[in-house]
Amino acid sequence: MQKPDWDTYFMTIALAVRARADCTGNRVGAILVQDKFIVATGYNGTPAGAKNCSEGGCERCAHPERFPSGQGYDLCICVHAEANALLMAARVGIRTQGSTLYTTMRPCFGCSVSLAQAGVQRIVYLHEWSHPDPAYRASYEALQARFPGGVERLEIDDPDADWAVRNRRV
Repeated sequence: MQKPDWDTYFMTIALAVRARADCTGNRVGAILVQDKFIVATGYNGTPAGAKNCSEGGCERCAHPERFPSGQGYDLCICVHAEANALLMAARVGIRTQGSTLYTTMRPCFGCSVSLAQAGVQRIVYLHEWSHPDPAYRASYEALQARFPGGVERLEIDDPDADWAVRNRRV
């Protein structure tokens, strides 16, 4: 058996973290890695103590027919996986400057802003995401270009790829 390279190894762990996600629109897992050590994990779902999406805790997830892709974010209480990883690191005082984020979906605009501000060096993602409004795509790409170590897609098998594609909402 051949050992996986580091990117594959860490993305496989991000896939395992995703199993805890409870968002009914998209399940995402993320991990922050510093010097080849996992320093924080995160998955998307409602804040601690709130009803989960599958229990009706998020208005946007509970009524997808009322919220087309890219709309209704002001009613969504879900915390994105990438933000959750940053918040977990902050909660216990772990430095994020120079880290790499592994995530099962390319970070959205808001998460990308937070990751850049937190000093994340590099992003490795599995599934593509692009801004639903074409007018903002150039700004999104410019923001992603600011990560010193780059933003790159990793091509590995996703055991839940069919589910992810069928249920993708942004």
